[in-house]
This record gives sequence, structure tokens and C-alpha cells, in this order.
Amino acid sequence: MHHKRFVTLGWGLGLLLAATLAGAQTPAPPAEATSPVAAVSPPAQAAAQVAAPPAAVATPAPAPAPLTRPGLVAADTLNGADTAWMMTSTALVLLMTLPGIALFYGGMVRKKNVLNTMACVVAICAVVSLLWFAVGYSLAFTPGSGALGPYIGGGERLWFAGLDYVKDAQKVAVSHIAPNIPESVYAMFQLTFAIITAALVVGAFVERMRFSAMLCFISLWTLVVYAPIAHWVWEPSGWLAQLGALDFAGGSVVHINAGVAGLVCAYVLGPRRGYGREAFTPFNLGLTMAGAGMLWVGWFGFNAGSAVASDGRAGLAMAVTHIAAAAGALSWMAAEWLVRKRPTLLGLCSGLVAGLVAITPAAGFVSPRAALAIGLIAGVACYWGATGLKRLLNADDSLDVFGVHGVGGIVGSLLTGVFASKTISGVEGSVLTQAIGVGAVLGYSLLMTAVVLWITSQVFSLRVSDSSESDGLDIAQHAERIGT
Repeated sequence: MHHKRFVTLGWGLGLLLAATLAGAQTPAPPAEATSPVAAVSPPAQAAAQVAAPPAAVATPAPAPAPLTRPGLVAADTLNGADTAWMMTSTALVLLMTLPGIALFYGGMVRKKNVLNTMACVVAICAVVSLLWFAVGYSLAFTPGSGALGPYIGGGERLWFAGLDYVKDAQKVAVSHIAPNIPESVYAMFQLTFAIITAALVVGAFVERMRFSAMLCFISLWTLVVYAPIAHWVWEPSGWLAQLGALDFAGGSVVHINAGVAGLVCAYVLGPRRGYGREAFTPFNLGLTMAGAGMLWVGWFGFNAGSAVASDGRAGLAMAVTHIAAAAGALSWMAAEWLVRKRPTLLGLCSGLVAGLVAITPAAGFVSPRAALAIGLIAGVACYWGATGLKRLLNADDSLDVFGVHGVGGIVGSLLTGVFASKTISGVEGSVLTQAIGVGAVLGYSLLMTAVVLWITSQVFSLRVSDSSESDGLDIAQHAERIGT
């Protein structure tokens, strides 16, 4: 009887996916607006034309040349609604890390490592913020020069130089990428992406990496790995941007990048003591669920904020984000139910994150029906990534950073090439171009993460001692203990 229910559930999701795939690329035709002039009879139109005085023809002012690099503009050219939305989105994305990721990860580790896991997330937020202010933003989001221009930015925004507001002259600095909002807001919005990408990597090496080594590794990784990849994809002169690779909010920059980096960390550090031989009981899955909820809410800022405007595209990005998250949660649940004979809270939380990850590169390019297909596919793919693929890779990726973020980012990036709608975004997707982008980010992140870990290992011991690992990193690294 139970088997029939599971089969029925599987058939139901399969039919839903099939129907979705069939209609995902067929947008509904726009309704034809009725012109008010067409409703007026020809005699009435003629009379109106005779009675109306000739209108004065104003000579339009020449449009300013579009910016090709950051610069000062008149303050009254900014859009207040866009600025308010981007400030809100910045807060939402920071909420995803603090406390979202801290709770999500902290609930899944063993009790003796909860505080260390949370301390890593908080410390990463602080150190990445200062590095972004000093160096990272300029390397990622300013045009480079010469042969290196497509690969790394210049130095004109080091220490946030030039992010000015000149009150008397009513001038304000803007980025050429987001000319309707202050550059200070854009730089802060992008900072929150750099923070959460680095924080995601933590999930792969929890319970065994030395805190000092973690700080060194993440600092170097942010500058050597994250900033160049962000430049490739999101700065208009970046080589992947020029190639036409689509990544609306970070499928490759954030998720593939973090997933691959986490996998490399898991291989280099080796498995935890007792991995595969003893149960690693999560401390509190209630905390994990609370963190997942904050991720779901914060992701609206992550994806809809990446429209860099308070407009219809941002609204659509919010809608498709929610649909994909819900689909991912249910498809992971169904896969787990069929394979393991019961659904779990952890599976639901992991599935919703899988759906969010996969829709991230596509959010500003696809329809709601395409989002449903992406979420359904991602839930099953990431369930396999966290189970079957993890066994094949034989790596102790502790909290399935590659299985969920790496696999979800790859699936979402490729499906963006399948489902991208020119009607929505003005661009057409190419699976081949998306595959090139995926391969480039995967390869660079893998190689340079290994290099950064090697450099770090020359300064600090990467892994804690066996006795420290046995006692727990809360006591060994911080002399603190959670609860009683």
C-alpha cells in the first residue's frame, strides 16, 4: 500500500514536470491594449484636430553618453525607488549570512562544534567586509586595463576611493553597472554576495579546520578567486560577460565557485575522525530550519535585488525565486521519500535551498513555468549530489556544499541556457555558452583554491590536532561551550 502511494507521488511529480517543460518556453501572448483614439469616430477626430491649437515643439536635450566606468553624476538623476529597494536588498542578503548561514550550518554540526561554526561565519563577515572595502570591490567591479582587463579590474576604487557625495555641487558617484543608484549602495550590495560566498565554503570543512588557518585561507580566496570570477561575469568588460554567459544573481560566481572550493577543502583536509564509522548527530535541526527560513526570505533580496531596480523584472525575479524554492523542497522530499521511505525536515530544508540555488542564475531571464521546471529538476539532482555523487567522490564534504551549491549551480546555469526568454530579458540563452562559463569557473576555482590552501598551509597548520577534534573545536579553539 505504501509502495503504491510512493509510486503515485513520483508519477504526480513526473507529470507536473512534463507539463511544465512543455509550456515553460511558451509565454502567454500580451493582451492588446485598446487605443482611446480608435474609439473616437473619424468626424469627431477631425473636429478635435481643428479645435486644438498647434502644440509647441520642444527640442529635446541631448541624452548624456552612457557611463563606461564609475563616475560622478548629478544627484537628481538617481532613482529614489531603486535606491530604497537596493538598500533593502542589501540588508536581506546580509541577513542570509547573519544569522541565516550561521543557524543553518550551526544546527547541523555536532554540539561540540556549534560555536566554532558560528564564529567562522561571523569572522568571515568582518574580514571579507574590510577586504572588499580595501581591495576586492575595485578588482571585481571596475574596468581593467590592457591585456588583463577582461580578467581583473583596476585600482581606481581601492579603499572605496571616489565613492563620493558632494553636497554643494549635488553630485554623487555611481557605478557604470548601476547608474540609477549611489555607488556606495551598489558596492555594499555586492559586498554581501562576497560575504555569503565565502561563508558557504565553511560547510565543507567544519569540525576540523584551525580557526587561524580559516581566516588566512578565506582572506586570500576572496581576493584571488572570488573577485576575479565576479569581474569575469558581472563587469561588462569581463571575458565571460563579453562571451554572453548569463548569470543573473550568482549561479556560477557564488554557488559553483563556493561548491568547488568546498570540495577541494574537503579533499585537502581529509575526513573527520570517525567519518563513515560513527553517527554524527546534528545539534539542533530546529536551528537549521530557522536558518533555511531566513535564507528563503533573504533570497528575494539576492535575486530580485540583482535587477538593480524596483521594476517589473525585479518583481518577476521574486516570483520565480519563490516558485523554484517550493518546487525544490517538494521534489527533494519526494525523492527522499521514495528512496528512504520517509520525508525529513533536513531534506525539505536542503531541497528548498537547492531550488533557490538553481534559480539564481536564471531569475531575471525565465518565466514562472520555467522556474517550476528548474526547481523540480534541481531538487532531485541535488538530492543525488548529496547522496550518490558524494559517495562516488569519496570526500567528507561535511554539510554538502558541493552536493547542493555546486550541483545546483551547475544545473541552474545550464538550464538558464535552455529556458532564457528573449521576451523577458532581451537576450537569448545558449547552452554551449553556459557550459563554457560553468567549466571556466569550475576549473579556475578548483585550481586556485588548491593553490590558496597550499599557501595557507605554509603559514598555519590547516587541521586541528586529534585531541582538539575529539574535544570539539568550541573548547579547543575558543574556550567556550554551548549550553550546559
